[in-house]
Amino acid sequence: MSSQQPEQRRGGFVRDNAISLFFGAIFLLALLGQAFAGWQQYNNEQVADGLSTISLWSFLGSATFGVDVVENWQSEYLQFLLYIWATVWLIQHGSPESKTPGEEGTETVKQQKIGSAALVGSPKWAKAGGWRLTVFSNSLVLVMGGVFLLCWLAQSITGVAAYNEQQIVQLQDPIGWSSYVVSAEFWNRTLQNWQSEFLAVGSMAILAVFLRQRGSAESKPVGAAHAATSVEG
Repeated sequence: MSSQQPEQRRGGFVRDNAISLFFGAIFLLALLGQAFAGWQQYNNEQVADGLSTISLWSFLGSATFGVDVVENWQSEYLQFLLYIWATVWLIQHGSPESKTPGEEGTETVKQQKIGSAALVGSPKWAKAGGWRLTVFSNSLVLVMGGVFLLCWLAQSITGVAAYNEQQIVQLQDPIGWSSYVVSAEFWNRTLQNWQSEFLAVGSMAILAVFLRQRGSAESKPVGAAHAATSVEG
């Protein structure tokens, strides 16, 4: 096996996990803001329809709040699922988000540092063979795909519940889950999220060819040529 990788300098817990902590914090703040704003909007609609208002806690447990949350989650995980998979096989010349042209595919054992080419500090399953190596080699896509499917299922379940609440208010018959997941209501909510995620990812891949952000791992060095591919700042 190859020698141990050079040990990276470690800071404190906050410094070493700053990205996760930052996005975790603003996620919670945004979710809290969505809860309060959604609650106010829901009660405004209830008053307009001549119905009684509900408490914040009741709103948080409602299908209306649930579907608004998970329909965005599933589109985000789908975005990353497809991007992770697509960048194995597809390239974008000049993008730091892409592999170098000619390196498409799953790469060699040596490039991936697995099996006999694993390092001393490599994860155990990277050194193993058989199904364990196969699973670990695809674990990111498998988990992202699993979370996407769970969020999609949660969206469909909460969505049909919220839809049927409106059906009852309008004195119309509720529908079943199987009818809802093929309805225009469901796919309108779903596709309006998907198209925005695909636009954002595609824009990032293209814009990073010609634009820079000094010091960012998602950007090429400021002085790098536009044609430089798979180069990060």
